[in-house]
Amino acid sequence: MLFRRSSLTVAGLLAGICCSALAVGAHAAPAQIRPGTLSASEPLAPSFSLPDAGRSVRITYLSTNGVTGRGLVPVTAEVILPAGKPPAGGWPIVAWAHGTVGVADHCAPSNNPWTERNRHYLSEWMKRGFAVVGTDYQGLGTPGTHAYLDTRVEAYSLLDGVRAALAGIPGLQNRIMIVGQSQGGGAAFASAAFAPAYAPELDIRGTVATGAPYITPELLQQMTALDQAKGGYNPVMVYALYLAQGLAGYDAGFRPEDTFTPKAMPAYQAAAGLCVHELTDKVKTDGLNFSNSLKPDFLKTLAPALMAMKYPTMKLPQPLFMGIGELDRDVPPPLQLGLVKAACAAGTIVQAHVYKGLNHDQTVNASLPDSAAFTTAVMVGQPVTPQSSPIPE
Repeated sequence: MLFRRSSLTVAGLLAGICCSALAVGAHAAPAQIRPGTLSASEPLAPSFSLPDAGRSVRITYLSTNGVTGRGLVPVTAEVILPAGKPPAGGWPIVAWAHGTVGVADHCAPSNNPWTERNRHYLSEWMKRGFAVVGTDYQGLGTPGTHAYLDTRVEAYSLLDGVRAALAGIPGLQNRIMIVGQSQGGGAAFASAAFAPAYAPELDIRGTVATGAPYITPELLQQMTALDQAKGGYNPVMVYALYLAQGLAGYDAGFRPEDTFTPKAMPAYQAAAGLCVHELTDKVKTDGLNFSNSLKPDFLKTLAPALMAMKYPTMKLPQPLFMGIGELDRDVPPPLQLGLVKAACAAGTIVQAHVYKGLNHDQTVNASLPDSAAFTTAVMVGQPVTPQSSPIPE
């Protein structure tokens, strides 16, 4: 494993991590698969595309309902190709998994321009010669609930979006990097984990994740204790509100008043319609944190949603790149490093880069040079040799 720009504050959490080598291979395509059927496409507004892009479309496709595990539901995605003539065989694909935007339909990425951070980040991937296929996830911009942080929902949406793009958009090649940030970092890991059983025909070469969450009861209790010690605004409360909203959409027995204090209930109600920056402002204004917002039994009442956040396996068939900001408060480093340790213990090849002095947002673009080297190797099937280097004090 490779650690760079790291700090002593995270060194102890990395003890004992060891990863083994694993080859990257291709899979044969089944004759016919119903999930991933392209049902509609329309040009993407220029303001919603990326700089210097070629063809840009918004597609609607059918995906397996990730909440129930059966039946098909419509999902939307953006497909953006680089300008110019495709290379022989077509453009390889970045299957983009977006971070938290909210749970309301108007928050869906394909209904909005890219943020400046993501515009720069994905433009750099296009300069590397990749087309972008970015799912909105089930329930965002389409009927039904967005089951926030449900790994099966995210994975099915992403994998079926790639299937639909390959089947219906000329100029694409079945050579794929799965890339995601924050919620999308977890979605990227989940997609790589579900793919061998769900979409074995997709030729996934590697996974790049920044700010990826990994929740266990032990880690969550650790975060709660830290919150109680510090007090004040906690950005994780935004995600807790969305998690509860998602759960309420498919679990009729969920009672938010059993999870949240009266102080937090107005923010919970507002979370159904507010996109992430608006809800963040409200959480800050209301001064919400774990201590004053969550009731003692919140782990029990949110248990179904926390269970849905679990990954089906920690052993990915392809190498994993993890970018972690030392000062990340949205997905604190212990959660991300917990994912690194669990994946390594299961046999996944992992390159973990800890970016000293950087927060959740800053880490995304700071990771580009390191992920470029990682991507160059895995795209041509070169082994990614786990390494370790001294972590500076």
